Amino acid sequence: MSNSLKIIPLDGLATPPLEMPERFRLEVVYFMTPDDSPNAPKLGPNEYWIEPQNVDRWLDDGCFSVVSPLDAESVAEIELSEDHERWLEWLKKFQITKVQIVRP
Repeated sequence: MSNSLKIIPLDGLATPPLEMPERFRLEVVYFMTPDDSPNAPKLGPNEYWIEPQNVDRWLDDGCFSVVSPLDAESVAEIELSEDHERWLEWLKKFQITKVQIVRP
């Protein structure tokens, strides 16, 4: 995959990295759990924490919600792409909650 990223698992060390398209660098924020959430681990640069119950919900629903930064009452549901589903299934299969994004 040209112009790709590698997603490195930080809590599934025997797990192979996942290759994702470059645009995922901008999309990962839709899936990360905010660092001020209860039980949030300390993260380094380009590291993200994803709560497992959210992974299950997104896979079950086939979409995720995005709240408008201008109006908290405006919520859009965005259908998961094939890449999103592949990412979420990888997280679930290997029970990964913390990742780092790197360029190969």
